[in-house]
Amino acid sequence: MTNKELVTKAVTAVFGQRDLSALDLYFDSNYIQHNPALPNGTAALKQVIPTLPEDFKYEVGTVTENEDVVMVHGRFSNWHGKNYIAVDIFKVKDGKLVEHWDVLQEEVKPENTATGNAMFPIS
Repeated sequence: MTNKELVTKAVTAVFGQRDLSALDLYFDSNYIQHNPALPNGTAALKQVIPTLPEDFKYEVGTVTENEDVVMVHGRFSNWHGKNYIAVDIFKVKDGKLVEHWDVLQEEVKPENTATGNAMFPIS
């Protein structure tokens, strides 16, 4: 399995299917988190995922890989009442996600943008 396939499988399982066992399967036990709102490790995700509303949805868009770094352009629908577009950046080592950075932006509907262009997906 490529790193791109691994990360896609991991984020789809955790966020798309809310499979908490995927955190132990795909994420390293010493997972390093660079999102300033979350601590290192997966314990916080194990607490947050079950609290998401029933209509929460995660969609994977474009995924790109450069050796041990994988970037996922995705959409989080109804995350704390809002939709967000994110680029999640993962470092992979020995078949596990070992490090994470993200860039998150509230989604703006195309009719409310200066260009009329959608933020997701990338076409």
